[in-house]
Amino acid sequence: MGAAPALSGHAAPSGPAAPPGPAGPGRAHWLRVTRETADDLATDAVAREQAGKVPFDEVSRLREAGLLGLLAPVSSGGGGADWATAYAVVREIAAADAAIGQLLGSHYFLSWSAGFLAGPVAGARTEQWSAAGQWCWGGGLARQEAPLVLTRSGHGHVLHGRQSYAAGVLVADRVAVRAVRADTGEPVAVTVDPAHPGLAVVGDADAFGQRLAGGGSVECDGVPVAADEVLGSLSADEAVLSPRTALVSPVGRLLTVQLRLGVAEGVLAEVREYSRGISVPDRAAGPAIDPQALSAYGELTVLTRSASALADQAREAVRRGVRRGEDLTYDEYAELSVLVAMAEAAAAGAARESTARALDLLGARAASSRLGLDRFWRNARTQSLHEPVGPRLRDVGDYFLSGAHPPFVLPT
Repeated sequence: MGAAPALSGHAAPSGPAAPPGPAGPGRAHWLRVTRETADDLATDAVAREQAGKVPFDEVSRLREAGLLGLLAPVSSGGGGADWATAYAVVREIAAADAAIGQLLGSHYFLSWSAGFLAGPVAGARTEQWSAAGQWCWGGGLARQEAPLVLTRSGHGHVLHGRQSYAAGVLVADRVAVRAVRADTGEPVAVTVDPAHPGLAVVGDADAFGQRLAGGGSVECDGVPVAADEVLGSLSADEAVLSPRTALVSPVGRLLTVQLRLGVAEGVLAEVREYSRGISVPDRAAGPAIDPQALSAYGELTVLTRSASALADQAREAVRRGVRRGEDLTYDEYAELSVLVAMAEAAAAGAARESTARALDLLGARAASSRLGLDRFWRNARTQSLHEPVGPRLRDVGDYFLSGAHPPFVLPT
């Protein structure tokens, strides 16, 4: 599937102003491009969300801005950015449009995982092809029942079965999925070309939120898989999975944290602007804002900023873990994974409270479909149903009480 043509009259956000240097254009450049892209998405976010069309146009906006290749090395034609920048990008996009934030976050996770889990040669080749073609990745590596099954066939494999709740697959140029080997039962990550006739993408998500995340199901009927398209093991057994490879889990789950924080910050920003317009025409002469509303704004701000601070700690811990590489121990991995779980719980609370209570600050005005403020709650709730916070809190409690290593869990 190639780049889809723009379907609206929106101006494309600006891309790189000049050919990047060896180290890429830098964080400031990407944050500026992201701000422009987010502003572009925000102008028609309500109308697009209510229309619920497959997000070909939105992916085109991301592609034209250069954001799809953000994490790929400059030598492969990518943006050369680090994960700290990618997290900031996802959060900014999610504040404007949570579904597109999820789509972009899933793309970053899956495209990066394809290179990280594969061998050096296959990983570099996939990275280069993805950056050169500005591929959009979809799919998912989380455990599902029943799983896709990978069976040996000749010099390669074939893939059979169905995977549901796969983000971005309706607009994907490449799909990454989880499958189990028919002979051993080992779970592995696999990449497939969605254009293959044996693969069908079904738009059956039908969710009340995250309508523009391009989600659906992947149905495989004898899809051929080459040896180098079987990326690597996703076994949760510490005897099989190295601490370095296990970093796929916290790296991906931190994208969920950024998505939730973006939703919380996005709804507060919209409600604040609307509240200012109706409540503070003249601070000197007019009546003061309702003290209860001020307290609510204060509580939600503290809640979101606190979650943000914990997310920053988790991000820094993951950065150090990635830099440790093969020297990372499982005890170190467990500590940073638990910190990510804490950030997930805090961000979930911020998103839940902000998307519900922010509407109360506007009262009956918030029910207007023209404002579309309900989309924030629906998007946050849909995401939390797919990735509930309860198991992460149990992981934190078990680690706190007994030092138990958290399970290897991948984002949906």
